Amino acid sequence: MQKDSAPSAIPVIDSISSVSVGTDAWLVDIWGVMHNGARHFPDAARACQTFRKIGGTVMLLSNAPRPAASVAAQLKRIGVPQSAYDAILTSGDAALSLIGKFSGRPIHHIGPERDLALFTGLDVVLAPVDEADAVVCTGLVDDETETPEDYVSVLEVAAARSLPMICANPDLKVERAGKLVWCAGGVAAAYTALGGKVEYAGKPYAPVYKLALTRLSELRGRRMTKERVLAIGDGITTDIAGAFEAGIRSVFVASGVHVTGKLDGAALDALFAKTVARPIAAMPKLAW
Repeated sequence: MQKDSAPSAIPVIDSISSVSVGTDAWLVDIWGVMHNGARHFPDAARACQTFRKIGGTVMLLSNAPRPAASVAAQLKRIGVPQSAYDAILTSGDAALSLIGKFSGRPIHHIGPERDLALFTGLDVVLAPVDEADAVVCTGLVDDETETPEDYVSVLEVAAARSLPMICANPDLKVERAGKLVWCAGGVAAAYTALGGKVEYAGKPYAPVYKLALTRLSELRGRRMTKERVLAIGDGITTDIAGAFEAGIRSVFVASGVHVTGKLDGAALDALFAKTVARPIAAMPKLAW
């Protein structure tokens, strides 16, 4: 029996320009590619600006559990120039339709107060977990000090009542100013381990990519095909896996979430050894 051939090596590149030939639009992850939660990355902003100047469209595709307007305000505070992108699409935007199923009913929110903007304009009532019909998780209340284990008691009540959970940020962890912090995806995973059922909004799930292609088609004034799109991100199980399942090429950007040492062939082989979802290239940072 013939053995399957080994997958091709993932090239490490310093410039995104070479793999952008024949590309009309980028789907760019925000946290880890455009900024680290505390400061923006000028080279990444300049790469996006350059791509736009030559006719490309840049959509920032984020697993932030807040609407796009809220994320835009955060980007402005951090220093990411508005000229670096055409539009923002978030998992918060994608979560709205899921939350809308519970219109007029009580829900329990797990997450920080800054994420309450997600519920603006929705006909839902925030309630304690023992009075709710569903749980919406946008993150941890204090992700600097807490872990999913701090929510086990609440999750046990929700699981005992068979409450569905909507996870508005599938990321497990992100890097903030050099420190890894937990995200809503970590809490959702803990709930699944208790037998709870979770619906996810955002990457790597198909609905957000379908919505992204629709929005890109609107921006460019014609139907956008996935073959003309390039996804750029630092999340292996979100950005890279999601793009792969959607049939979109991707470039992996190394951040502290997955890479702490040198980015080379050996490191990439280890990172992608157990997945068929592989990027067409890898970069230490997004740059033109």
